[in-house]
Amino acid sequence: MEISNATENNGLDIAVTEAEVAILRERGYNDDVLPKTAEKRNMDTKNYFTLWMGSVHNIPNYTAVGGFLFLGLSPINVMLAIVLSALAVAAFMVYNGKAGSKYGIPFAMHLRSTYGDVGAKLPGTLRGVVAAIAWFGLQNYTGSLALLILIGKIWPSFLTIGGNFSFFGISLPGLIAFTIFWLINMAIGFGGGGALNKFTAILNPLIYVVFGGMSIWAVKVAGGIGNILSFTPTNTPTQSYTPILVYLMIINSVLAVWAGPGASASDFTQNAKSTRAQAIGQTASLLVAYVIFAFSSVAILIGGSIHYGVQEWNVLNIVDRWDSMPAIILAMVVLLMTTISTNATGNIIPAAYQLSALFPKKVNYKKGVIIAGVISYLIMPWKLMENSDSIFAFLNMIGAVLGPVGGVMIAQYFFVLKEKLNLDELYMDPEVDNTDNQYKGVNKEAYIATIVALVISLLGQFIPSLQIISSLSWLIGAGLSFLIYLGLKKFK
Repeated sequence: MEISNATENNGLDIAVTEAEVAILRERGYNDDVLPKTAEKRNMDTKNYFTLWMGSVHNIPNYTAVGGFLFLGLSPINVMLAIVLSALAVAAFMVYNGKAGSKYGIPFAMHLRSTYGDVGAKLPGTLRGVVAAIAWFGLQNYTGSLALLILIGKIWPSFLTIGGNFSFFGISLPGLIAFTIFWLINMAIGFGGGGALNKFTAILNPLIYVVFGGMSIWAVKVAGGIGNILSFTPTNTPTQSYTPILVYLMIINSVLAVWAGPGASASDFTQNAKSTRAQAIGQTASLLVAYVIFAFSSVAILIGGSIHYGVQEWNVLNIVDRWDSMPAIILAMVVLLMTTISTNATGNIIPAAYQLSALFPKKVNYKKGVIIAGVISYLIMPWKLMENSDSIFAFLNMIGAVLGPVGGVMIAQYFFVLKEKLNLDELYMDPEVDNTDNQYKGVNKEAYIATIVALVISLLGQFIPSLQIISSLSWLIGAGLSFLIYLGLKKFK
């Protein structure tokens, strides 16, 4: 198959034909990793605009904002830092997703074009299996806490079922809530992108209604927007940071949240009608979503704290204090739905695709969902969350691991390959001699850059005096791997 035989979309993007796909299928590749034909690229700007809207207003993100308010910036500066973070995330998603939208290839093949067919297995496993499955389990657990509160409001005696029963540290009501929420997430995962688009179409209007209403409530009970913007938390950390460093810490934290989806952006952009569609759609989606989130999260957390006379940085506890049962139910349902949306887009879908790529002849997408889902249950994420700081430590770790991968991918596609891929060589035939294939084996320079940057960005986890590195793990890891890789290529 030759690229020149493929059809061009708007003179920029390249689409393979059904005949060319059939040739690649004969080489042993399943449909989940094959490049998408023009007919299958059905996601336009509107689809991408709605794709990420529901992935922002989730429970862990609100918890993170509570932490941001203790870093020393004023509320208005925290909001601005969050919006700037959205622009950074959008840039990474759009540019790292360009290979997917131009050639219609998924993350697994984009990764192969960077690290080689053998070399891609380790970073692919780190992103699509380790990070995605662990984060899928943690998101399921945080969502199940909201579900438990919701069920308890409607059916109070549910919370006493099982008495003192404990299953490895979780009560029977908690285990039931976790299982129910896990099953709902699995169902969305089975539906893939199609089910997700329908789900977000229902969710997005509710986001505007519910979080808009919660923000109005917060401003009202706080005595006005001025009281929220002038609020200063008590018991702030004794260690002070410069404003610029705090901005970078917030941007890094938000990028770490998106480290997984950003690395595997091609899994979503492979279905784009054009690169322009995904670029405009994703940028608008993330910017609008985070502008709303920046204001609503700060307003709700501070407004609730002022109203109840106690600093409360858990949005679930604030909602739980409300007097209106209908309002509690609606807010909890929307928080649950946004967590489901986040879990599908960022975790279960990429995990399933990566498992399919690792074992193309034995695992398809739906089998990948089952495998990933079962593992996420067996790791008992409630044990991982016994420490209240676990989620932040986990995010820093994910940033340290996936930041270097993202940096190398950007450097390879734009500066080494000059945005040109040979699909015939990328989807190599295992039955022929691939000795001269540029994507064969391991890209040693990519591995060196990734490992060196990974080690450096993890130093803060083990050396207290270098703890600031952990707070900037994604930025440091991505920046270092990008520069090291290009340097190695230049002097090769």
